[in-house]
Amino acid sequence: MIPEFQTLTDPETELMLRAPILVCILIAGADGEIDRKEIKEAIAIVQKQKKNGSMLSGFFKEMAQDFEDKIKILIQSYPFEASKRTPMLVEELQQLNSLWRKLDPEFSIAYYEMLKSISEKIASSSGGLWGIKTVASEEAQYLHLPMINDPAKK
Repeated sequence: MIPEFQTLTDPETELMLRAPILVCILIAGADGEIDRKEIKEAIAIVQKQKKNGSMLSGFFKEMAQDFEDKIKILIQSYPFEASKRTPMLVEELQQLNSLWRKLDPEFSIAYYEMLKSISEKIASSSGGLWGIKTVASEEAQYLHLPMINDPAKK
């Protein structure tokens, strides 16, 4: 159990654990295709984060268990077409906004920044001309996660 999640219900805790994966799926799939590079980048991000000793390292240790399986299962649980999948992911991520007040403000801010960092890394991990890392216009629309309020600006 992650100490910061003691004030959350089980479904809320589940959302907090799933949100980084949802961000990965949202950004990776915004252009209509989730490619292997994007999944590998998501796995690398999580592995790196769980070792960094930050406020979120406990969260990442919990989330990193079977991460590759979790992301593949979640991808399969959403519609294949981006036009159907994206609104579902956006709606789910919006639910984080109601959780900020239940969490320690410092943790909320670190968590939000981590989600934005994941978004940026996934967006630049694939695509572009000859694989040069650029952000596709479809990804750019969601890059800064406009559906999630910044908890620092309460």
